[in-house]
Amino acid sequence: MRFVPTRIHGIADWLLGALLVALPWVVGLDRDSAEGILPMALGAAGLAVTFFTDHELGIVRRIPMTGHLWVDGLSGALLALSPWLFGFADRVWMPHAILGVIEIVAAFVTRLHPTDRPGSAGTSTSFGK
Repeated sequence: MRFVPTRIHGIADWLLGALLVALPWVVGLDRDSAEGILPMALGAAGLAVTFFTDHELGIVRRIPMTGHLWVDGLSGALLALSPWLFGFADRVWMPHAILGVIEIVAAFVTRLHPTDRPGSAGTSTSFGK
């Protein structure tokens, strides 16, 4: 059930990447511990992947959308689980969990091919193909 066009996903990528980089300032996370460093690092990495992704808002367009979605799913899982993996769930967990789950869901509902490619319907239903 892939219904989100890659163009919309690209817009969300740029916005979410910027939000993750700014998250420590936005919600008051400790910027010197995992609770703040991890979202900043994942946000920066996400922006770099988006820069190189083959979708309508990618700049260099070298990473296939399927690879990009795998990265989204894995980084979303890491972000969502990070409060418990890195031991700061007693202080803060909700922003990490919510944004991580959003990233995971996006990986499963985004079309696999950009619609600006000739002959691309972008509607395949299997994750990672």
